[in-house]
Amino acid sequence: MSDPAQNACLSCGACCAAFRVSFDRSELDSEHGRVPASLADEENDTLCRMRGTDWLKPRCIALVGKIGESVSCGIYHERPGPCREFAPLAEHGVFPAACNRARARHGLPALPVSE
Repeated sequence: MSDPAQNACLSCGACCAAFRVSFDRSELDSEHGRVPASLADEENDTLCRMRGTDWLKPRCIALVGKIGESVSCGIYHERPGPCREFAPLAEHGVFPAACNRARARHGLPALPVSE
């Protein structure tokens, strides 16, 4: 599954519409990081979160497309650390258990989980 065209994440996006994405404010472009500050909300003095991820029905503001069909991250190369760390093995067909929890919230079938 190393072919990006076969990456299940490109047709899923459930994680981007299931979890709060909190990260250190040093990751903001206004703080010399990469995440666009205009897409983040302040949590406290040290943490920010991606806008939309703390809503009752979360959906990251950077998510583009329809969940379960075709999605992409509008800031993929600038995404925060938690997004970079969530599914580093997805390109190889290995997914964290949290992936299936997110998929279940959107009525999508489970994928093979990593151990």
